[in-house]
Amino acid sequence: MQWLGLYNYWIVIFLMMAGFYVVISSGNLVKKIVGLNVFQTSVFILYISMSKVQGGTPPIVADGFDLYSNPLPHVLILTAIVVGVATTALGLALVVRIREAYGSVEEEDIHSQDDSL
Repeated sequence: MQWLGLYNYWIVIFLMMAGFYVVISSGNLVKKIVGLNVFQTSVFILYISMSKVQGGTPPIVADGFDLYSNPLPHVLILTAIVVGVATTALGLALVVRIREAYGSVEEEDIHSQDDSL
């Protein structure tokens, strides 16, 4: 039953597959962006889970501690969160423009209007 102790990795796998499924199965552009955000969140959880050292302390030098967790993955994830928010904002802005131009955010409607031209 050691695999039960790794529940955070099971959460990562579930979120990855859920986000991937939403991206592939949905034709709605807003739902695709939400699916990408869910997938991205699972990657964040994966990196943070892998960076924690068992028995390690935060990287603050103090007497009596000789095993520290690496802070670099946490800093990289903070940067990735900022980039993810900016990318989501850009994607949603593009969806708004597509909605103004085509009157829909469904892929099939957009493709059918492009094919009829």
